[in-house]
Amino acid sequence: MTKPRILSGVQPTGNLHLGNYLGAIRNWVEMQSQYDNYFCVVDLHAITVPHNPATLAQNTHAIAALYLACGIDLQYSTIFVQSHVSAHAELAWLLNCITPMNWLTDMIQFKEKALKQGENVGVGLLDYPVLMAADILLYKADKVPVGEDQKQHLELTRDIVDRFNHQFGKGEKILKSPQPLIRKEGARIMSLTDGTKKMSKSDPSEQSRINILDSPEDITKKIRKCKTDTTPGLTFDDPERPECQNLLTLYMLLSGKAKDEVAAECADMRWGDFKKLLTETTINALQPIQDKYHEIMADKSYLESILREGRQKAELVAQQTLKDVKTALGYSLPL
Repeated sequence: MTKPRILSGVQPTGNLHLGNYLGAIRNWVEMQSQYDNYFCVVDLHAITVPHNPATLAQNTHAIAALYLACGIDLQYSTIFVQSHVSAHAELAWLLNCITPMNWLTDMIQFKEKALKQGENVGVGLLDYPVLMAADILLYKADKVPVGEDQKQHLELTRDIVDRFNHQFGKGEKILKSPQPLIRKEGARIMSLTDGTKKMSKSDPSEQSRINILDSPEDITKKIRKCKTDTTPGLTFDDPERPECQNLLTLYMLLSGKAKDEVAAECADMRWGDFKKLLTETTINALQPIQDKYHEIMADKSYLESILREGRQKAELVAQQTLKDVKTALGYSLPL
């Protein structure tokens, strides 16, 4: 029986952090044997905000290496670079032409990021969800692992599918409507400086996040300085204590312990003792990943061969979907 397919990706914009790892990549690793997985480095999305051309290619290879270092297994998964498959950009244009403008201007992330960029906001930022839809739909993904903040984008993808199939499908489902795959615990890892805000690469403060490749010294410093509160004892699920909730969740996920076990272990701890425990656990959890990453990055030809094979496999699937879409739209296809 054919396995259901998953498509997901991460932008090559700086270091991956614990939010990326615990909220996305580790989940991919744990469930990858159950699915036919396509994991891409979404470098086309990386230029929707100002970026550094000098580091884009290097960051792209680094993300691919981190996929492997975190445990993505090529037996179950295909790893490729988004821009290496031209069908992503082509399908995005075709979908643009059937997507109402108001669907995009209503996107919460666009409103938030547009406020930050002001008059310099680019069309690409507005159009980001359509490109995301193209990424997903090219591979006929059954499910898409997303955080809570991406659910609105996935709903837009489903709306685009319904609109396209209704207008051009002639009774057939040309495009497949994907379902979100959201993990309850750890789906949204919060900032170390503000437990009400998501951990993000775009935060100007390095103190706000722990990067997967941070040194033990940096991890120690960041956890020692992270925001806490003055309430005695540590407990989950108190809406008045977002930092406590976030740090206990980090410990639970990195240690592999159950929530009840962590709650009992940490209930009477002081912050100083807990921070030492969290620091040691974080360093130990990230060390094997860091060692594997440096090993992969030292063998450039190996990484390039994986990305080349991934592109070839992705192309076969993507081009067929693109052909189906263009046929439905009435295009004359090359002979």
